[in-house]
Amino acid sequence: MTARNASLTGIAMMLIGILLFSLNDVMGKWLVATYTVGQLLVVRSLAALVVILPFVFKQGVQRTLRPERPGLQALRVLFSSGEVALFYLAVSYLPLADAMTIWLAAPVWVVILAALLLGERIDGWRWLAIALGFTGVAVSLNPSGASLSMPALIAVLGSFFFAAMMIAGRQLRGTPDVTLVAWQTLGALLMGLALLPFGWVTPTLKDAALLALLGIVAMGAHICVTRSLKLAEASVVVPYQYTLIVWALVFGWFIFGDWPTPAMLCGAALIVAAGLVLLVLERRATVATYKPVVKAATIRQQG
Repeated sequence: MTARNASLTGIAMMLIGILLFSLNDVMGKWLVATYTVGQLLVVRSLAALVVILPFVFKQGVQRTLRPERPGLQALRVLFSSGEVALFYLAVSYLPLADAMTIWLAAPVWVVILAALLLGERIDGWRWLAIALGFTGVAVSLNPSGASLSMPALIAVLGSFFFAAMMIAGRQLRGTPDVTLVAWQTLGALLMGLALLPFGWVTPTLKDAALLALLGIVAMGAHICVTRSLKLAEASVVVPYQYTLIVWALVFGWFIFGDWPTPAMLCGAALIVAAGLVLLVLERRATVATYKPVVKAATIRQQG
């Protein structure tokens, strides 16, 4: 696969992953009103494990349980488990729109961490496009005064954990997706078991199915995002997380009957514009990189 195709495929995988994360967020907000954070983590993790176990056996249990770079794997599991627990905790107090706004600070964290830790070069146009996307988030959701509360600070910490998890995943691009998701799911299960003593509500059959579906959807989202970060640089694919707000507009209208305000529509337009700018920049950079290579190959063939 060429670098250009890898980048475009990575972008597509990120877009699919964000759609699944949006579904996970809506379901999580709905369920956390009745059930505890620990309960959500335990049930969804068990459901995800049931789905992924056949792939673990196919890959090999020993290979899955003994991954390369175990220290970095443990850090990624810690960040991923903490992130999901903090999200459910935050949305149990904050409106979903406010929590999502804060969580969308994650791409900013990722760009900074990628530059500092991975040595990825970020040009000025990319920084401007990312700033444009974040401005669109702020305009469209317009967080309330609750943004200065303790739950909002929890959400800020969660967004940083999410960014750190993605950076760790970028460093572990050689690790099979099954291994990454299996350990991530086990970490969430352990986190849920630790929080379980703080409350339990016996779910109805319908809610039990939704709790299980929550785990399957989240697993699919993590697989897509993990694959995306393996295919392309974090600074290229992560800004497409801003499409989360587009799905917020769609699901807000379709599920909760929330009509988008002019500010939301304006913000969404800014986010889409930022994504298109980043895509154009990526294509130009790829063409500029490979055009001399193609030219040299043509000269050799002619010679």
